[in-house]
Amino acid sequence: MNKQQLANKIWESANKMRSKIEANEYKDYILGFIFYKFLSDKEVKYLKSIGFDDDTMEQVTEDAGELVENVQKNIGYFISYENLFSTWLSIGSDFNVSNVRDALSAFSRLIDASHKKVFDKIFETLQTGLSKLGDSSGTQTKAISDLIHLIKDIPMDGKQDYDVLGFIYEYLISNFAANAGKKAGEFYTPHEVSLLMSEIVANHLKDRTEIKIYDPTSGSGSLLINIGKSVAKYMGSSDKIKYYAQELKENTYNLTRMNLVMRGIIPSNIVTRNGATLEEDWPYFDESDPVGTYDPLYVDAVVSNPPYSQNWNPVNKENDPRYKRYGTAPKGKADYAFLLHDLYHIKPDGIMTIVLPHGVLFRGGEEGTIRKNLIENNNIDTVIGLPANIFFGTGIPTIIMVLKQRRSNTDVLIVDASKGFEKVGKNNKLRSSDIKRIVDVVLHRETVDKFSKLVTRDEIRSNDYNLNIPRYVDSSEKAECWDIYASMFGGVPAAEVEDLGAYWDAFPALKSALFTDLGSEYRHFSVEDIKKAVEGHGDIRTFEGMFDTAFASFDTVLYRELLGDVQSVNISKEESVLASQIFERLAGIPLVDQYEAYQLLDNEWTRIAVDLEIVQTEGFEAVKKVDPNMVIKKKDNKETEVQDGWVGHVLPFELVQNQMLADAVAALHGNEDRLAEIVSEYDELLEELPEEEKEKDFVNDDKTAFVPAEVKKAIKAKDADPDVLAILKKYDKLSTEEKELKKKIKAEAAELQMKTKATIEALTDEEAYALLRCKWIEPITAGLKKLPGNIVTVFAAKLEALSKKYETTYSEVEQQIKETESSLSALIDQLTGSEFDLQGLSEFKKLLGGDE
Repeated sequence: MNKQQLANKIWESANKMRSKIEANEYKDYILGFIFYKFLSDKEVKYLKSIGFDDDTMEQVTEDAGELVENVQKNIGYFISYENLFSTWLSIGSDFNVSNVRDALSAFSRLIDASHKKVFDKIFETLQTGLSKLGDSSGTQTKAISDLIHLIKDIPMDGKQDYDVLGFIYEYLISNFAANAGKKAGEFYTPHEVSLLMSEIVANHLKDRTEIKIYDPTSGSGSLLINIGKSVAKYMGSSDKIKYYAQELKENTYNLTRMNLVMRGIIPSNIVTRNGATLEEDWPYFDESDPVGTYDPLYVDAVVSNPPYSQNWNPVNKENDPRYKRYGTAPKGKADYAFLLHDLYHIKPDGIMTIVLPHGVLFRGGEEGTIRKNLIENNNIDTVIGLPANIFFGTGIPTIIMVLKQRRSNTDVLIVDASKGFEKVGKNNKLRSSDIKRIVDVVLHRETVDKFSKLVTRDEIRSNDYNLNIPRYVDSSEKAECWDIYASMFGGVPAAEVEDLGAYWDAFPALKSALFTDLGSEYRHFSVEDIKKAVEGHGDIRTFEGMFDTAFASFDTVLYRELLGDVQSVNISKEESVLASQIFERLAGIPLVDQYEAYQLLDNEWTRIAVDLEIVQTEGFEAVKKVDPNMVIKKKDNKETEVQDGWVGHVLPFELVQNQMLADAVAALHGNEDRLAEIVSEYDELLEELPEEEKEKDFVNDDKTAFVPAEVKKAIKAKDADPDVLAILKKYDKLSTEEKELKKKIKAEAAELQMKTKATIEALTDEEAYALLRCKWIEPITAGLKKLPGNIVTVFAAKLEALSKKYETTYSEVEQQIKETESSLSALIDQLTGSEFDLQGLSEFKKLLGGDE
């Protein structure tokens, strides 16, 4: 399984296993055990590097003094053989919850002094919560045994496997957050929001050789980790990044530390604190060494997603160095307290990004004062309005605010990114193209119609320091309007034609080919088939030709970049390289949204990246492998994992079949089509049957199908009606054909699967590369190729709608009404009834405008 499949499997199983335990609580168990497995496997890897093997591993005990010190010195902790995760698995039915309790207790004792801050009490939540997994030792043991067997397949050794581990860990955290209701916001920032913040911060820090980053409300630590990953792409090394994190809740604080450690961050680069950020601020020092450990904490970047509008105590905070220049936030809303805390801790050339509720932009009182001071001190760089319902557990509108201590400019970039998202379940989600669109406009500080505006400080002052986004950026759609003259007399208002100005700029000769009266206030279409006229025009062909020329060699570029040397592709950077190619090729081509084109690339890149990771980790021969297709089947109320055929390790069976086994596929599909036809013919025969015959035993009670056994009996009956008999014989013949076809299809499908398996396993390198081209490259080029046609189709549809809008004038509608009323009035004259009926009809005729 690739990492996505493995993550899906673990999540689905874990969600079933947690039973009645809340998702937000159960995460502490599964993530805790994953972390213990990580530490255990890391030690095994180290032990094997110094000469131990499976046969000598039992010598790893607490009594081996020198070995214990050696392991502690090199990895920061020691786990004896009996407490290793792999040992728990090997003892099978002898495993007991007590093994876990003993192991976690021993771990706490055997942490090296140099790693105490990183590992101390890190399993506290797991250790104290084991009893919640069952009412007895037996039920607890079973729950834990199921859990450790669930996660045993997560690989945790080597660079690639850290990525698998990190991916699965992040995936599980995200899913637990999505299923934890309001509690979710306490520990997780959606990956897409995190990535948006990361790209902005990373660009600001890209030229530095060493950096410090800080999250004062760290939650799961994912936001901090994503910032680090984005910065590391520029720096080339993650070992020059120091991570500072503070978190109030102990279980979430442990989650932060686990997440940081498992991403391969060296412990000396991890500084964490369990405490209330607003009450227990840095400067920090260890009481045992106050001088040597003193750290006032000024960092290159602060990132945070604090709890929204939280109560706090501002009493005696006026002289707190974090607030005294700006003011204190009100008691009922700590949003600006968190913001000022973050701002205080960045260096003069640093940057901060913070997620806040929309209200911080316009609320008055103390918050209005703070906002004014921030603007006058030139700290606010950018405000980004996010889509509603983007965070788990809350649907309120939120923003990202970017601030700096020192800026060369005095304007503020306002971005309304609330319209760009996709719907995923109950939440909205930023797409990669949405993120890139926002990041590009922020980095270039651009004003884009209906999306962003660079606002001067004087304009903000004139608005009384109100930063509410709609004051500066109008992202609303233009309201539909109707021209009175055109509604009465027909024609299309010239103004509405000119609203399509971007298209006329791109297709300069098309307007005169479609309209008469170009110089007048009202235009008339000169063609009957608008779509045909548009699609056949020379300007359109020129436009499509420009696009085709721009991307003529793009498939060759994709092949060179992705398959020229598949082992050397830099997975973390390659998508950006290809995106730059797309943007360059689209330069000068009108109407095509470069971000839509980028999204087409990104949609495929997710799959390509997984395949590249497999090939680079396992070698190119992985392309020629197949895996058992394991499915869950229920039997005797028990779910069992069993094999159901095969699946390609990299290459989908369907792709291989369509490319290399087309004849066999066509034969199978032909039989399947015939099977579908038979079902349709059954319905036709049933329709032919007289209604009284449908009451007989050879038709089921619902009268929706024949009963095969009864049909055979009826055919043998001597008194059968000849016409009915003919229908029954046709059905019987079809039924026999259906049975034979089903057997044949089953046999052919099984044979095709085995042929596909054999074909994949026997692929030459040349064939494998050709199939990867089909899987990776063709979907991208095919998607791009459709873009010009889609634009033309949309344009033609807009013109057709414009034509139909004023096609029927009001006077014509009025005439149609009169004609209908007259016809109805004439019909009334033909009606008869009682005296009262006739009086009523007479009055109705008056309303219709007819004679009395």
